[in-house]
Amino acid sequence: MKEYLSLIKFSHTIFALPFAMIGFFIALHQLKDPFSWSLLGLVLLAMIFARSAAMAFNRYIDRDIDKANPRTAGREIPAGKINPKAALRFVILNCLLFMGTTFLINPLCFYLSPIALIIVLGYSYTKRFTALCHFVLGIGLALAPIGAYLAAGGFFDPIPIIYSFAVLFWVSGFDIIYALQDEQFDQTLHLHSVPAKIGSQNALLLSTLLHVLCAGLLILAAYKLDSEFVAFNQLTWAGTIVFLALLAYQHTIVKSNDLSRVNLAFFTTNGLASLFLGFCIILDLWI
Repeated sequence: MKEYLSLIKFSHTIFALPFAMIGFFIALHQLKDPFSWSLLGLVLLAMIFARSAAMAFNRYIDRDIDKANPRTAGREIPAGKINPKAALRFVILNCLLFMGTTFLINPLCFYLSPIALIIVLGYSYTKRFTALCHFVLGIGLALAPIGAYLAAGGFFDPIPIIYSFAVLFWVSGFDIIYALQDEQFDQTLHLHSVPAKIGSQNALLLSTLLHVLCAGLLILAAYKLDSEFVAFNQLTWAGTIVFLALLAYQHTIVKSNDLSRVNLAFFTTNGLASLFLGFCIILDLWI
């Protein structure tokens, strides 16, 4: 169990999970529906199964690349801790569990579940032919707020869509920062990434631009929530401001010639930002 949790980087669930909960609680608030523990549990399970399938498939597909990269050679499959066939069976099981869970949620989520799987699994192939791979990863995580909203509401709405686009630019931006570590390795193996394509300095500039777009969308979403719900602003604006401050902070600690704090920027800063924003908005809705 420990090895499989490490394989799928279960702790990284904190990136998308708070945004899924934002979409879920916005739907409940708009529809005036009573809170349902069973529905919340199904949404959480759907997220866990989809993400587990995506991460395990990425590790399965990239096992030879990971073995050749000194930074990733210790991962579970190249290190021999998990057999590749066992990892593939784990992927298939999680895909089936994901679709089964969406079937229990509502018909719309079930019908859209294959599309979601194509996106999150397809990401693993993209760096073999396009530097836009970071954006495909962003799209995968951007499904969280709109997917959870559909689970609770059963229809589309502008506010969770705005949050989905914010997640797209946020994730794409910080994944470009994370990819700086493998710039030379990707160039050597002819793998595609933004740093390998345009260099580290230009990659950081693009990451900054993406995070500026993310900031604008988060402000727009907070404004729309503020205008739609009476007395709904204080905690939401506080969470948004803190998120944007942490977003800016990660760009001050990562330089093209100093990648020593990439993990701090990638894991800690983004994880805290997501958790705090989700907590503030959900608490605002709850109150």
